[in-house]
This record gives sequence, C-alpha cells and structure tokens, in this order.
Amino acid sequence: MFAKRLKPLILPLALSPLMAGCAAPLEPISVTRFHDEAHEFTMEQTIAVMPAPGEQDSLELAPYIAAVRTVLQREGYAATNAGQYRVEVRMRRDIWQPGKDRNPVSVGVGGSTGSYGSGLGVGVGIDLSGPPPEQATTQLSVVIRDIATGLSIWEGRANQRVPRKSPLAMPETSARLLADALFMDFPGENGESFTVKQK
Repeated sequence: MFAKRLKPLILPLALSPLMAGCAAPLEPISVTRFHDEAHEFTMEQTIAVMPAPGEQDSLELAPYIAAVRTVLQREGYAATNAGQYRVEVRMRRDIWQPGKDRNPVSVGVGGSTGSYGSGLGVGVGIDLSGPPPEQATTQLSVVIRDIATGLSIWEGRANQRVPRKSPLAMPETSARLLADALFMDFPGENGESFTVKQK
C-alpha cells in the first residue's frame, strides 16, 4: 500500500492594508457664504476686525483675527480701530477620537481536496495600525456689519478637519488656510457653498 501524501499546511500571514502606510487624503475645507446683494463692496473702505460678541480676545483667537485682517487688507480694505465696517470673528475648535468599527483580528479558513489528499489554507488578517489618530475640527465664522446701521452685510463660515498632530492643525497655519478659503473671490455669490483643497 502506498501512503497518501499530505499537502503541507499553509499559513500565509495577510497583514491588514492599513500596514501599508498609505495616509488617507485630507478632507477639503468647506465654505458657506451669504451677503446682502444690494450692498456694494468697494476697495479702500475701512474695517475694524475684532472678536465676535461673546468671544474672548484670547491668545487662541488672535491668529484667526490676524489672518482675517491680513486677507481683507489684501483685498484692499484698510484696517483701523474704528472702520466703516465691523468684522466680527469667531472660532471654535474640537478635538475628538474617531471610533473603530472593525475587529483587530480576522481569520479565514479554506479547505480543498484532491487526488493526493487534502490541503488546508489559513489566512490571518491582523490590524496592527493602533487606534485612529485624534482629529482637530476647526470652524472660522465671520460677520461683517455696517457700523452706521448695525446690519450684517456679509456672513461666512469655513470648516477644517485634519489630524490633531498635522502641521495644518497649528493655529497660525489653520487660521491662514481658513481665512484664505473663506474670503476667496470675495464677496462671492450669495448663498454659495464650496470646498477648497488644503495645501
């Protein structure tokens, strides 16, 4: 009698694709804007940039006020302490930890038979990526008011989401990116929403 030859036991280790080190692409900054269509925005008007009512004039808010002032000066507005327009700046930042909706280890077993016996294949998927990185979500909101009437003539908000440890999450960089996106092609179309790639 001839002894049946057994196929060798195969144990391939299939590492999770997360081990490949491919970083997820950054979400673009989302922008929404509204303005008084009857108002005429002209160059060389004066603005006073300040914290919005209820906001503290803090070190945390300072980079965002500076970024808004810079971008409006670039648009041709002169910044003074008592301008024709009051530019109210508000910033909110949240730090949060995304949840994980997958199991850290998954095992798949497949069997096969043939004329020379049976074979057994085992695939093991191990997620060694660890917990997802903390995220920083920052919103910059700006209202421009006509000081003479107290009415809002322009409002906008821009939202950024990046990993907390990303260089783009640093206050000065975040403020510049959000302000540039918010005032792109100022004053823009009333009621428009769009996204701007982070770079």
